[in-house]
Amino acid sequence: MLRPSAEELCVRLLVQPGDGARLLARGIDNAKKSVEIVVFRFDRREIERALKDAVSRGVFVHALIAHTNRGGEERLRQLELRLLAAGGTVARTADDLLRYHYKMMIIDRSILYVLAFNFTYLDMEHSRSFGLITRNRRIVQEAVKLFEADTRRQLYTPGLSRFVVSPANSRSQLSSFIKGAKRQLLVYDLRISDRPMIRLLEERLKAGVDIRIIGRVTRRGTKLPVRMLPHLHLHARVMVRDGRHGFIGSQSLRKVELDARREVGMIFHDLKLVIRLARIFEEDWAVAETTEGEAAGGPLEAPATMTAKRVAKAIVKELPPVAPVLEQAVKKVVGEEAEVDLDADKIQATVKEAVKEAVKEAVKDVVEEVISQGDTGTSDK
Repeated sequence: MLRPSAEELCVRLLVQPGDGARLLARGIDNAKKSVEIVVFRFDRREIERALKDAVSRGVFVHALIAHTNRGGEERLRQLELRLLAAGGTVARTADDLLRYHYKMMIIDRSILYVLAFNFTYLDMEHSRSFGLITRNRRIVQEAVKLFEADTRRQLYTPGLSRFVVSPANSRSQLSSFIKGAKRQLLVYDLRISDRPMIRLLEERLKAGVDIRIIGRVTRRGTKLPVRMLPHLHLHARVMVRDGRHGFIGSQSLRKVELDARREVGMIFHDLKLVIRLARIFEEDWAVAETTEGEAAGGPLEAPATMTAKRVAKAIVKELPPVAPVLEQAVKKVVGEEAEVDLDADKIQATVKEAVKEAVKEAVKDVVEEVISQGDTGTSDK
């Protein structure tokens, strides 16, 4: 029989869909002194009501709201105004990083909520996602340090390896987590595209580690087993290692989320939580769809990829001849009298290919952002 560890008594797992917003609202309702919350997307009215009620009870409510998110800036600014009108304190993230994407809440500086999902109806009711609630004193203190640094727009220096913060320590900590897999690594991830991380996963697979991924891997020809959930949005960044260690956070294994955005996650060793996570993964894996790409030794092209290809093809089809423009540009540099002999067909083909690739990447990111972040205009029901 497993004996509960000290950490086990301090950690609770949130599972979406299922837990919804009730535990978050209850945590705010139970606050005695302070609520510190980081928001990237938000449309849960019951959480907003709980925050306003907390202010009315004399609780200090401090919201750190993203400077921007794709397509949702107006909602964030309206939320700021409503919280300020209710008597809350509002800070806005800096714009030094590409995005402040993490989701976190601290109650009375003694309870920490680390979330992979946003405070939205889509993420909580229609997406597979997870969160952690912990009373571990060191982790809570580290989260407070991060919150204070980001609200004051000061440098954050990581002080605890299990508290995973992008871009401060996430690449090193998650690389070590993957390297440490000896028998099994179960992964939920929207989009794994970082090449060093993919290489690490493939190395562990070659070493005999049972690796399975629910989500997407962008590398062509990979042998990594990948499946997609058929009836749920996926908004989880989770790893379960060897049945003993877990990670839950807001960062996918993508270069931008590891190196250029603020993301937060937590590595934990609670056996009961890890066992439960592994069981949920196995249930999802059993009903998940084997992609055509997996059967052929490579990942399936997701809807975002297919949409990006269609858009890129349409734009390139309408691309005007570029050789005349290039010729005039060259003459401005070397002189109007210079003989400029350009291969118009070759130039056109080269430019089309470059434009196509650039458009595909841009459109793919936009579509995936809309799908994964819930930018659909869905409101609370």
